[in-house]
Amino acid sequence: MRVVNHSAKRKKTMRILGLTLATLTAVFAAVIFLTPIVLTITNSFMTQSEISANYGSVFENTGDGGKVYISEKVNLKFIPDKVTLQQYFTVLLKSPEYLLKFWNSVFLVVPIVVFQIIVATLASYGFARYRGRLREMIFFAYIILMLMPYQVTLVPNYLVSGWLDILDTYWAILLPGIFSPFAVYMMTKFMRRIPTAMIEAAQMDGATEWQIFSKICVPLCKGAICSVAILIFIDYWNMVEQPLILLSNPEIHPLSVFLSKINAAEIGLAFAVASVYMIPSLFVFLYGEEYLVEGITYQGGIKG
Repeated sequence: MRVVNHSAKRKKTMRILGLTLATLTAVFAAVIFLTPIVLTITNSFMTQSEISANYGSVFENTGDGGKVYISEKVNLKFIPDKVTLQQYFTVLLKSPEYLLKFWNSVFLVVPIVVFQIIVATLASYGFARYRGRLREMIFFAYIILMLMPYQVTLVPNYLVSGWLDILDTYWAILLPGIFSPFAVYMMTKFMRRIPTAMIEAAQMDGATEWQIFSKICVPLCKGAICSVAILIFIDYWNMVEQPLILLSNPEIHPLSVFLSKINAAEIGLAFAVASVYMIPSLFVFLYGEEYLVEGITYQGGIKG
């Protein structure tokens, strides 16, 4: 009896130690990931002189435009000596350029998310409902395209955009984004999890293809649609290469391009702009966190 009690206590102790270690590891990882965000937000309330004193050496350039070697430690400061809203005043009120670029990002990303979901939902329904060698070959081509990084297809996109005469317009970003294969691949995997018996029962009740699609498939894939929409939004909200190559006019560049071109005179503004730029992504993630987890774990379909 004592041996059994000792073994049970030992297992309980090991379980508590494992849980404690996992908790400490999760807390450490959370601190590491949250530190840049907290640093960006708190530093956005610093004065320009304090920011230059703390981080100026990071952005210094040599005479020929190259970077200088940082021989001293950078002072990572979380609490400002003097709290000021000057950076936000400049970004939101004094200089309309930053708000213009913010709305450029909105006008580029929102249509991509909406129409890519529409195209992907319709295409995935076709791939899931009707099988055949030709459709499987097309779906395999989607997978190959999805595995390729965007930098590989950037030159063909540039050539096609030039042929269509849409360079330096929003369409050069919108069209490749709307017909991206990522959402089609993800949605097809979810659609194929819907039992055929449910669809056959709907057909026996006289349901049309559109009714099967809109009344059965789409509601059952709600979690998948939300999770894919969140991933698409975050991906295109942070895009840099596409507008740099396809949009030569700086006035229609998104705000993400400005953040990639920080210079020593705009460090303070960059912190404020980055804080404003994070707000939509944070709201989208917090609002759709449940759907994102549900979709990634493949539990957004049929629950037995």
